[in-house]
Amino acid sequence: MAYTTSEIRNLALIGHVAAGKTLLAEALLHRSGAIRGMGELTRGTTVCDSDPLAKELQHSTDSAVCHLEWQGKRVNLIDTPGYPDLLGRSQAALAAVETAAIVVDGTSGIGIATRRMNEAAVQRGLDRILIITKIDQPGINLSELLAQLQQAFGSECLPINLPAEGGKRVIDCFFSREGPTTDFSSVEQAHRAIVEQVIEIDTELLERYLGGDESISAEQLHDPFERALREGHLIPVCFTSATSGAGINELLDLIARLLPSPLEANPPSFVKGEGEAIEPVTVEPDAARHALAHVFKVTIDTYQGRVSILRVHQGTLRTGMQLFVGDQRKPFRISHLFQLQGPALQEVSNAVPGDLCALTKIDELHIDAVVHDSRDEDHHHLKPPEAMAAMQGIAIGAARHGDEQKIADALHKLLSEDPSLRLEHIPSLNETVLYGRGELHLRVARKRSSAATRWRIPMPTAAPGSPHWHFSV
Repeated sequence: MAYTTSEIRNLALIGHVAAGKTLLAEALLHRSGAIRGMGELTRGTTVCDSDPLAKELQHSTDSAVCHLEWQGKRVNLIDTPGYPDLLGRSQAALAAVETAAIVVDGTSGIGIATRRMNEAAVQRGLDRILIITKIDQPGINLSELLAQLQQAFGSECLPINLPAEGGKRVIDCFFSREGPTTDFSSVEQAHRAIVEQVIEIDTELLERYLGGDESISAEQLHDPFERALREGHLIPVCFTSATSGAGINELLDLIARLLPSPLEANPPSFVKGEGEAIEPVTVEPDAARHALAHVFKVTIDTYQGRVSILRVHQGTLRTGMQLFVGDQRKPFRISHLFQLQGPALQEVSNAVPGDLCALTKIDELHIDAVVHDSRDEDHHHLKPPEAMAAMQGIAIGAARHGDEQKIADALHKLLSEDPSLRLEHIPSLNETVLYGRGELHLRVARKRSSAATRWRIPMPTAAPGSPHWHFSV
C-alpha cells in the first residue's frame, strides 16, 4: 500500500504488565489481515514477543514495532513492556507516536505502570485513549471500572462504545445515536455525553446545541473531536476482548476514522541549541523539507548487528541518501531502509514523515540521536522525558584474567539498548556497578547478556537485602 503522512496513525500500547497489550496487538494484526493467524503468548508465537526472554517470562521485556492497514490507513503499533522496572523502554516509545493507547485489564483494573505511563503521555502532549481488555470474563464489573478510571484520570474519560451480551459484542456510541441494550448505561446516554464534552471547545456547535439543535453529525464533530483529544479534554474509552474478537473491529474503526495523523496531533517537543541557549523549534511533517528523524530504540542482534529504529518527523528518508548524526561532521549513507513487523525487517525504498523505520549496522546511531540531511538541523534535539532514577545495583567483576573485554562488550551492548541503565566505577571498592530500576530490570539485563558472556547466577557479596550483588563470567 502506498500512503502519505495524512494516512498514517501511530499508537503506543502502554499499561501495566499482563493488561493484554501484546495479545491486543496480535488481534489487531490478525483482524486487519496483516498476519494469517493469531500467535499464543504461552507458546511464544506472537509477533511482538519474539525475544527468547519475553517467551520465557510470557511478558514483554522490550518494545516491539508492527504495522497493519485498515480503511486505507497505515497503522503503526508499538507494543511496550508493562513491568514497572522496564518503563524506561516504554517511555522511549512515546517519542515516536501521536497517540498513547492506555490498555487496562478489565479484571484487575488500574496498575502502577498504568498511572506512570499516563503521566508520561501527558508530559509528551500525546492524545490518549483507554482500552479495556478481557471484557468477556465472568463476574467482571465494567461499570465500576469505568468509574475508577474517571476518578483516576478525570471525568473526560468517556465510553465511545459499550459492551453488550455479557461482553460478547461491542456497540458503537459515537457514530450511532441509539442502539440495542448494553451491559450498562445506554448508547443514547454515552453518545450524548461525548457530544456534550466535544462541543464545549467549539463555540458555534455549543450555541447550536444549547439552542435545541441536537442534529449535530459525527462529521461535524470530527475537527472538534480531534482538538479535544489534543487538549486532553476527551479520553475515549473502548472495550475489547482479544481472545473472542469483541470490540476489535470497533477499535480499528476508531483508529482509522478518529485518531490523529502526524499532521493533526500536537507537534513533537523539539528544541535547538545547547545549555542556556536552548530554544523551542518547529519541525513540520512535510515530505518536501529537509529530512529529520529521531532514534527511539536500538537493538544489537547477533546476525543483523546494530538495528536502529527511527521515527521520521520531517522530510523523506531514501535509500542512498546521506545523513548526519547531530553535529557530527562525517555523514553516513543509507544502504538499506526497513519497515518492521516485530523482529522481521522488510526492505523499503523510502520513509515519509510519520513513518517508523529501521537502519542497520550504523554504529554512530544511539537512542535519542537526531539524524538529518542539512547542517541547519545540527543542534536539534527532542526534549527527553523525565529521567527514571536507578534504584538498585549489581557489582560486576571478571572471575578469570582475560575476561575483562567480554564484560566490557556486554555492558556496551546493554547500555546501547537501554538508556535507563547506568554504569559507575567505585574506586573505594574497586568495583564497577551497573544500576537499574530494580531487581527485575537487572535480572533482565543479565539474561540479555548471558548468551554472549556466559555469566553464572549472581552470588551475594554482602548481607541479605544489600543493593549490591556480584556475578562473574
